[in-house]
Amino acid sequence: MKRRQLEKRLRIAGCLLKREGSSHSLWINPKTGVIEAIPRHTEIKEPLAIKILKSLGAE
Repeated sequence: MKRRQLEKRLRIAGCLLKREGSSHSLWINPKTGVIEAIPRHTEIKEPLAIKILKSLGAE
């Protein structure tokens, strides 16, 4: 999955970008308080993308 596509799905679900790091971005779901790190690659492997979406409640 492309990183931009993953970020778009997170935004639609109400998640916010907490901060940018050098190798990861931290996203938070303000409703649950869950924070998840997303690697800064252009292509994110499908199992990892599914895990991130599920963890942040954006599936």
